[in-house]
Amino acid sequence: MINILMIEDDAEFASLLTNFLAKYNLNVTNYQDPYLGLSAGVEKYDLLILDLTLPGMDGLEVCREVVSKYDIPIIISSARSDLSDKVTGLQLGADDYLPKPYDPQEMYARIISLLRRYKKINEAEEEPRYALMLNENKEEITLNGKVLDLTPAEFVVLKLLIQQRGTTVSKEQILYDSEVFQFGSDGSLSVIMNRLRKKVGDAVKIKTVRGVGYKLLI
Repeated sequence: MINILMIEDDAEFASLLTNFLAKYNLNVTNYQDPYLGLSAGVEKYDLLILDLTLPGMDGLEVCREVVSKYDIPIIISSARSDLSDKVTGLQLGADDYLPKPYDPQEMYARIISLLRRYKKINEAEEEPRYALMLNENKEEITLNGKVLDLTPAEFVVLKLLIQQRGTTVSKEQILYDSEVFQFGSDGSLSVIMNRLRKKVGDAVKIKTVRGVGYKLLI
């Protein structure tokens, strides 16, 4: 489960985004008061979504304090359209700036992309427990030590599932993140998933999450 800290004083907006991200197993805890958010144990979270217009403390000051004390990716989510706010936020150490209004799906895609870059999970320590392993340097995937014979499309899909192991990966994310994976329909994606299931056999379980996407079970 990915845990996200959000500091956002618009309760209705926070609720909508929280409910949307919950569909993808992203657990969001929101604080309308920035002081409460800063005292909530920032280090427990995997990512911070930060508004700029907050009661009692400007969001840029919150950003400055978080960057000075914690190693956590920050996405600024703000209706403030002043370019200087965006520039200042990024200069302070925020990793991304998404102006409101935006499609929640875009926020989801940015969260996943940012978390992947941060590599919050130490794959070198975690992977030996699994039958299915990814070697990014060699661009190969092994099953119980044996290299799988995969097409380029199969490789990028299975690679994404491994990187997000244990969480649901949406069909949209697979298409969004896979440049060589140019499908025009869910049916084509289903064919690839069926081929992958045959290649990994009973050693690995790839679960279909109805209406959402797929999950590589631990």
